[in-house]
Amino acid sequence: MLYLFRMLLMGLHFVVAGVLGVLLGLCRPFNPDNSRLCARLYAWPAMCILRLRVKADVGGLTNKTQSCVVIANHQSNYDLFVLGNVVPHRTVCIGKKSLKWVPLFGQLFWLAGNVLIDRGNAHKARQSMLTTTNTLQHKDTSIWVFPEGTRNLGEELLPFKKGAFQMAIAAGVPIVPVCVSSYINHMRLNRWRSGKILIRSLPAIPTAGLSLDDMPMLIAQCREQMRECIESMDRQLQAA
Repeated sequence: MLYLFRMLLMGLHFVVAGVLGVLLGLCRPFNPDNSRLCARLYAWPAMCILRLRVKADVGGLTNKTQSCVVIANHQSNYDLFVLGNVVPHRTVCIGKKSLKWVPLFGQLFWLAGNVLIDRGNAHKARQSMLTTTNTLQHKDTSIWVFPEGTRNLGEELLPFKKGAFQMAIAAGVPIVPVCVSSYINHMRLNRWRSGKILIRSLPAIPTAGLSLDDMPMLIAQCREQMRECIESMDRQLQAA
């Protein structure tokens, strides 16, 4: 019963947040800080409804002094709510072009200045990637990417795709890994307290001076650091 009640509230919240987000986007379309504000609209009420306790240690992310590529592990659609409170200033996300047609959320996502990529069209995808490189270099805006490319319901990180790392190297900006503890298989939404989630940002990894030949090493370094961090947070929660 509690689970059903929460899902009803979440459905209502999703619609209300979507309407408010679209209104914000219409007032200042494509402003790169719309994404952060809309993320807050979704995240804070959702955490109250779901009764998920989120402890974030992301000082290096929120206090970043330059554009960067933020990479995070992707577990479920709940990531929108879990990570919404740590999206930093002037940070946009990359998503599939088809998202644009999701009622309310898709229009909000587009008006918030996020980057929509047509993955079925290689030429348009390359053009979008060139646009994001220009954004990183000249518009004081960071890009948030889930390098696994899809939701991961397991405990092991999936192989990372190259896009985020190509952008970072081309623009010469650092990569900031953000790690979320494994929560999707441990949430208990039919209980009053649904669970605890840890979020931690890691030190920025510079890319200045790197070439595409260095990309496999960079991907392996980022993935290993994130894997170790996630496993450490999971052990911390189990011990508690």
